[in-house]
Amino acid sequence: MTSLEDLQIVTLDATHYAEIVDLWQRAGLHIRPTGRDSAATFAQQMTSGVQTPIGLRDGEQLAAVVLATHDSRKGWINRLAVDPDYRRQGLALRLIQLCEEHFQAQGIEIWAALIEDWNEASMALFRKAGYALADDVTYASRRKHRDV
Repeated sequence: MTSLEDLQIVTLDATHYAEIVDLWQRAGLHIRPTGRDSAATFAQQMTSGVQTPIGLRDGEQLAAVVLATHDSRKGWINRLAVDPDYRRQGLALRLIQLCEEHFQAQGIEIWAALIEDWNEASMALFRKAGYALADDVTYASRRKHRDV
């Protein structure tokens, strides 16, 4: 088994879209390939400069990935996924740390993640990373189309 120290940190781009989606699917993430997770939307977010995919590679294998996004004042940790074969090795914590470093380099000092209330594993991960889980926040959204 490869150790965390042996994995290569990579900044990905729109050319890695298929590889990222493949990892999301292996990791069990719910994706919207015709909506907000489409290749076109992914490329647009890359072009706008608000999204940076950060990955960990084991040779040619993408073992873990996260999307570091921001709204110019708050950094958002999105779509964090670890290949099932690489779980329980600290990769998710490393990706959180890499997002924080990325945000700090941009002068962004508030970092957040939205976690669905059923996702106990993600809640435990972010607690372990030192994040406070808010019990006084309700997430509201409105979508122009169902699949976005």
